Amino acid sequence: MFSRWNWVACGFYLVLNICSPDASGGLVQSCGHIIPESPVLALGSNFTALCILNESCLDFGNIYASQIIWKIKNRLVPKEQYREINRTVSSVTFNDTSSLATPLTCNILADGQIEQNIYGITVTVGLAPEKPKNLSCIVHQVSRFTYVMTCTWNPGRHTFLDTQFRLKYRWPEAVFPDCIPKDVNNSCTVNDIQFFVNTEIWVEATNALGKAESDRLVVDPIDIVKPLSPQNVSITSGLLPTVLQLSWENWISDAVMTLKFNIRYRIAGDTNWMEVPPEDTASPRTSFSIQGLRPYTEYVFSIRCMKEDGAGYWSDWSEDKTGVTIEDQPSKGPPIWRIIDTSQSPACWTVHLIWKALKPYEANGVILQYELTVRDKSSLSSPVKKYNVTGTNHTLQLREGTYEVTLIARNSVGPSPPSVLLIPASNSKAPVKNLRTLPKHDKLWVGWTAPNNYVLKYVIEWCLVSSSSDCTIEWQIAQGDVQGIDLKGIKPFKCYLITVYPLYADGQGSGQSVKAYLKQDRPSKGPTVQTKKVGKAEAVLTWNHLTVEEQNGFIRNYTILYKTIDGNETVVTVDPSKTEYTLSSLTSDTLYTVRMMASTDNGSRTGPDFTFTTQKFGKGEIEAIVVPVCLAFLLIVLLGVLFCFNKRDLIKKHIWPIVPDPSKSNIAQWSPQVPAKHNISSKDQMYPEGSFTDVSVVEIEADDKKSFSDQDLKPFDLLKKEKSTSEGHSSGIGGSSCMSSPRQSVSDSDEGETTQNTSSTVQYSTVVLNGYRDQTPVQVFSRSESTQPLLDSEERSEDHAGGADSTAQRQQYFRQNGGQDETNTDRPCFERTKQITHASEGDLVGFVQLQISGQSSQPLGLGMEKNTQEAAVSNVLQTCTEGQTVRPETVEENPLSVDEMPKSYLPQTVRQGGYMPQ
Repeated sequence: MFSRWNWVACGFYLVLNICSPDASGGLVQSCGHIIPESPVLALGSNFTALCILNESCLDFGNIYASQIIWKIKNRLVPKEQYREINRTVSSVTFNDTSSLATPLTCNILADGQIEQNIYGITVTVGLAPEKPKNLSCIVHQVSRFTYVMTCTWNPGRHTFLDTQFRLKYRWPEAVFPDCIPKDVNNSCTVNDIQFFVNTEIWVEATNALGKAESDRLVVDPIDIVKPLSPQNVSITSGLLPTVLQLSWENWISDAVMTLKFNIRYRIAGDTNWMEVPPEDTASPRTSFSIQGLRPYTEYVFSIRCMKEDGAGYWSDWSEDKTGVTIEDQPSKGPPIWRIIDTSQSPACWTVHLIWKALKPYEANGVILQYELTVRDKSSLSSPVKKYNVTGTNHTLQLREGTYEVTLIARNSVGPSPPSVLLIPASNSKAPVKNLRTLPKHDKLWVGWTAPNNYVLKYVIEWCLVSSSSDCTIEWQIAQGDVQGIDLKGIKPFKCYLITVYPLYADGQGSGQSVKAYLKQDRPSKGPTVQTKKVGKAEAVLTWNHLTVEEQNGFIRNYTILYKTIDGNETVVTVDPSKTEYTLSSLTSDTLYTVRMMASTDNGSRTGPDFTFTTQKFGKGEIEAIVVPVCLAFLLIVLLGVLFCFNKRDLIKKHIWPIVPDPSKSNIAQWSPQVPAKHNISSKDQMYPEGSFTDVSVVEIEADDKKSFSDQDLKPFDLLKKEKSTSEGHSSGIGGSSCMSSPRQSVSDSDEGETTQNTSSTVQYSTVVLNGYRDQTPVQVFSRSESTQPLLDSEERSEDHAGGADSTAQRQQYFRQNGGQDETNTDRPCFERTKQITHASEGDLVGFVQLQISGQSSQPLGLGMEKNTQEAAVSNVLQTCTEGQTVRPETVEENPLSVDEMPKSYLPQTVRQGGYMPQ
């Protein structure tokens, strides 16, 4: 173990020996070195390096080989690869040099703490050169007399080392300097070339790991020449419209080598070249005539040459030269077709004649004009019409019939053969069958099955279908022996309408049409769906067809997708011809989202979402509820009206009572006697303030039944009989009543009480049938005038009472105060009654109060009308005091039964100046 001072001294010594003249890369050289020094190693081979320490370092610093560590590019090499040979030498071994990197260093680890670099080397790993392959040479003619030879080869794999290639060549008795490539390793050019002598050529490759040579190539440079292409090429037209003369100049002399040629040509604008047969140009020459060309056509020519025997290489093609053949008569007539418009009148045709311009190889020149001839075959006497046209269409106005149209195209040389078109009166011939289409790359093939009859030609029409413009027709003629044709210029994703007409010698067949796409795509947009009608459980959806520009193909089906907010989506497929669909089995009062998708063969497109809400009630449900309710209400109203109509008298009595007009009363006319007014007895003076105006009271006593004669009882018998049939329906008032003066209103009350009012004067009359103080009974009618309303009062049980113990009863009635002035209205209107007794039911004592209207004038003995109130025949006691309620005071001995008891109508309250009705 070193002491601290020993290590300090050792470190100082090492510092003094750094950077000696033999140092390299800043490493310490004096304390050791590595062998081999900077080796070049084969990739993948084994390698062992030795680090040898100097004795001087060992003696001074006590450094030994066991302290050596190895590193590759600052990466420690595992100690398993170390081996200590002696105290000054340590080795490291690598089984595969592919893991080596630069630099490889030898280091000392002193006292386990200080690491010091001793030495380092650069390791180069690579491969030995491979044998060059595919050596070939070619002699290029640079100018008329200058030639150079360029040789090329395959250098082989990459060696990762600096490898040098050399091209060597020699004659049998001469050796030439090596050709060293510049900037490349696979070719080299030799400038000094000699013809007609065999030359040996090869390639040598060399690097630090070895050397390799290619195979030897022995060749005469004249056999590997690539001459220059012919120069100064010119073209002239001959006397014939199908021949052009081609001339050129050769730049290699025949003394050096003889040449053969290759000529190619094409029509201007075409990319396909045609060649003259090689045997026609296999001998030396400087010109050639090319035949079989098209008249009045521009051609492009090019030429090349090589050694006549085929040894060597073809020259490059010469520059393109053009030439035009002269004109000739058109080779065929222009194709002609027609479009007949019968919209104005079926008997008058507007015929649009159209024809195609001849192609250049058909026109054989410039077409100056077209000569058109129209002959009416329906009438032999019709003159032939001729037209000279410079365009490619002409319109005629013709009558319905059969016509023959002849068209000739003329240029400067002459006319073309005629083109004949037969326009029949009707397309009565057989059409083609099984018309179909099939896309083929950028063309659309149209096929059909020929009719049974012989066909001269077929006319194929097609046009681009558009929703915004008319269909512009294009057409093409095919020969009668074909059953299919390729249409060019068809655009993808566009719909075309294709029609095929067969043309016969004596007529024309009807056209058959089909729609087709060259290529389909999914629609540009989806359909927009709306609701036409929404019900409780169904909704009618409607949409418009996509325009033909938006379809991009054949619509195969529509798909409706709908769902509720939180429900699953339901899918319905609809036929493409439909524009309306009804969704059923929907939930009432529910929001639905619906969208629609259109599909073609190449995809689908979905339209925007649309929402709707189903109705809460279905069709007719509200009507089913409202109509019965309304009918029931109308029925109830009708029944109510009928009931009111049948009970109109009773209702009128309670609501609008019939008030008789006293001024029209006839009671005075049939009253047998009107008693005179008399003074009131002394007992009536108990009401000094009360007054009775115009009321007559007659008091009659009847001690027994014998005092009444049969004639006197007849009115009562009549009343009893009438009571049994119309009881409760009388409009008269039985009992007692008293009225105020006609000049006083019922509302005239000191306390201001509200009372019922009547607008007419009411007269009351009292009929009393009884003996008055043993006098002969007579019928007495008393009348009074009053403004009180004619009202009914409830029948009160206490109003009727009788006594069986007494043998005679007295009845007290209203009395008239004859001594009072008519203008005095402040007196009470009722007096206390007297009692009247009856011995039996036969001793009938009563009174009848009659309500007399202007319409009733029959006497009582002849029968009273139903609106007359029956007399209250009972033992009644009434009291009348000012401002008090009237109460009856009755002692009844033998009360009447309910059926026999008459109804009476009594006032409830008597007040000064009027009374309150019950």
